[in-house]
Amino acid sequence: MPFCSIERAIQHIKEGQFLIVVDDEGRENEGDFIMAAEKVTPEAINFLTKQARGLICMPCEAKRLDELKIPPMVTNNTSTHKTNFAVSIGAKGKISTGISAYDRATTILTVIDPNTKPEDISMPGHIFPL
Repeated sequence: MPFCSIERAIQHIKEGQFLIVVDDEGRENEGDFIMAAEKVTPEAINFLTKQARGLICMPCEAKRLDELKIPPMVTNNTSTHKTNFAVSIGAKGKISTGISAYDRATTILTVIDPNTKPEDISMPGHIFPL
């Protein structure tokens, strides 16, 4: 599979397209679909659930997790790769069960909204912050 240039990858992200980022062969040796959080849509989430079929995660800065009072999933991470999961989340008051593509997209958009406060987040949910 061809790799694209950094410039082209940045352009794809700006346009709201997915990229596949490939992990090192010595680690998990996998590919992850990534896109800009502000560009997420229910259609993008639906694609991830139907095609990628993996856990939907959301990288977050530690500062943002602290602001929203989202704690680490565990205090002693003993997983093989030490992936730094936080407690799974949902957007309180804006979603139904949290599992639908609409609900998951809404949760991601809620986290990146600078006006969101800790009381706007429910735990556990269906988006997994990292």
